[in-house]
Amino acid sequence: MWKLARPHQWSKNALIFAALIFSQRLFHWHDFVLTVMALVAFCAVSSVGYIVNDISDREADRRHPEKRHRPIASGALKVGDAAVLACVLGAVGTLFSAALGPWFVCLTAAYLALQFAYSLWLKHMVVVDIITIAIGFVMRAFAGGLAIQVKVSPWLIFITFALALLLALARRRHELIALGVGAASHRSSLDHYSVKLIDQMVSIFAATTLVGYMIYTASPDVERKLGTGHLYLTVPFVVLGILRYLYLIVEKGEGGDPSRLLLKDRMLLMSVVLWVAADVIILYF
Repeated sequence: MWKLARPHQWSKNALIFAALIFSQRLFHWHDFVLTVMALVAFCAVSSVGYIVNDISDREADRRHPEKRHRPIASGALKVGDAAVLACVLGAVGTLFSAALGPWFVCLTAAYLALQFAYSLWLKHMVVVDIITIAIGFVMRAFAGGLAIQVKVSPWLIFITFALALLLALARRRHELIALGVGAASHRSSLDHYSVKLIDQMVSIFAATTLVGYMIYTASPDVERKLGTGHLYLTVPFVVLGILRYLYLIVEKGEGGDPSRLLLKDRMLLMSVVLWVAADVIILYF
């Protein structure tokens, strides 16, 4: 059951802390606690989404070289037991969401509805599938702002959306290569992708993410709002992270699971840690 909940994927929900950090309220204890509550809520509801996806995909997953080891696909866990776990996690997510207010409940409900729609229909629609994944990341960014009642910057939404598209495309690329001619039998949308097409899209959104972040750090409006003109000093860490990720997905055939890759690759993890540390130092000290 622990494996079914995919706790390693919870690292994606760390995006919820972005609003707290960039609103310069990281050391406000009350806001910090609210953000942690939002994190717990999204960890719970995102796991519900993963469970629904695994139940829906159990037959296709049995034909996948990696996913066939998942608890439901491998037969280690019954569908009924997985459904009970999903209900428990859904209750936990609802409880923490309710503590953060009705608007947060609406957001988590919308996120769950999006995950259900993705598992049942949207993941089979070419291009729509990766956009749906990216919207899920954007909703995490909104959740962080909603939890502490601060306006989420359009810059955060824009950069998050572009980065999430990059991650989703890398995953599709990995699936195409790993499954070969049988890719379409696992997911019908893969029949409409090619490695060449995805590589072109990856180039677009890698550049979009990087240039967007560079413009953000040099924006006079951002400087006035945050009270510092030194955010550009964090750009090298973002460059390192993106280029390292591109190296891993193109030359090493990685990208199937960005969360595992982040924890496995020391240089990629170091770039993220250094970027966060640099932001905190510049914004708060």
